[in-house]
Amino acid sequence: MAQTRKIVFYAVTVFVLFTIVKSPERAADLVQVGFEGISSAAQSVGTFMTELVQ
Repeated sequence: MAQTRKIVFYAVTVFVLFTIVKSPERAADLVQVGFEGISSAAQSVGTFMTELVQ
């Protein structure tokens, strides 16, 4: 099980590095979309907590 996990981890790492080298603009766009999603989720949780307290 641990050996399989290690192989999958290395395969994903190689894929990510290949994607960054092959198309850095696309990789930057994907990272930006990810951070926007995290920011939106955090903002929604903050709004929910504010409404819950009031």
